[in-house]
Amino acid sequence: PPGGPSKKKSRKHQRFMERRALLEQKGLLSPRRRLGSQTPVAGLEACSTLPKAGGTTASGCGKVPKPKQVTSPSLSPSASPDSIARHHSVLLSQGDGSSKGVRTSSPLVRMSSALLRPGKYVAIDCEMVGTGPQGRLSELARCSVVNYEGDVIYDKYVQPELPIVDYRTRWSGITKQHMKSAIPFKVAQAEILKILKDKIVVGHAIHNDFQALKYFHPKDRTRDTSRIPVLNQRAGLPVRASVSLKSLARHLLHKKIQVGCKGHSSVEDAQTAMELYRLVEVQWETELARSLPPRPPSPVTDPTTCTSQYMDDRYWPTDVMASSL
Repeated sequence: PPGGPSKKKSRKHQRFMERRALLEQKGLLSPRRRLGSQTPVAGLEACSTLPKAGGTTASGCGKVPKPKQVTSPSLSPSASPDSIARHHSVLLSQGDGSSKGVRTSSPLVRMSSALLRPGKYVAIDCEMVGTGPQGRLSELARCSVVNYEGDVIYDKYVQPELPIVDYRTRWSGITKQHMKSAIPFKVAQAEILKILKDKIVVGHAIHNDFQALKYFHPKDRTRDTSRIPVLNQRAGLPVRASVSLKSLARHLLHKKIQVGCKGHSSVEDAQTAMELYRLVEVQWETELARSLPPRPPSPVTDPTTCTSQYMDDRYWPTDVMASSL
């Protein structure tokens, strides 16, 4: 029929331009103009040739349709905790630095935060007793782990490998009575490390806890509240000073911990460390994002490696295809 081939060519070109506009909308493709062509840009209207009944055509203009849900191409549900954390940090670094601006600026930030918070953050605190000559060697006697919301997910007394010489009750809160229900160190160590695996671990002077567990956690997945200058700054204390958990809790959370002579509560200390982390989470993660090395582009998920292949139908989800037709 007359005009058949030209209509097919026009439709193919239209779909190409609409898809290019969608990529530009998402920031996955840099807008560019060529002589004799007009590339639709987000927010502008794009004219299209639409078929009518009877084989005639009519010109119509409409806004480039947006997909109902935009997801990040560099973040998949099966992404590793490290890549999710890094992506979360990068998203935060794109905000204005304020909690309000970052938390509500993009669905990607909210999605990434939702992926991280429920199961990827834990806070830990350990209490030690003295063993060895004159009780100078510190060994684990209690370990508590809480989740992002501060709920206790682990709290057990632990029997040290060496005989206890000093219970240090005034600071540890550990007594001889507690050791009756204690579990062997090796058993506790296996249980705790299973919880910490692939987690982002929060704690105060957390290197002491890891030392008691005879364990080393990856640095990029460790958040030590004793080493955050922004916390000291908020508390009006010297930025580089080593401030106790008790002092930070009093200045920033307006609560008293570690009071009395019955010793510390490892549950309370872990919960306090998590509260302090959440207080400066956005700013801290933003600063961490700046210090992270750049990620190498993925040949599959990074469209800048070859933008032309993304114009092929097989790279487009069904809902996006439907919205662009």
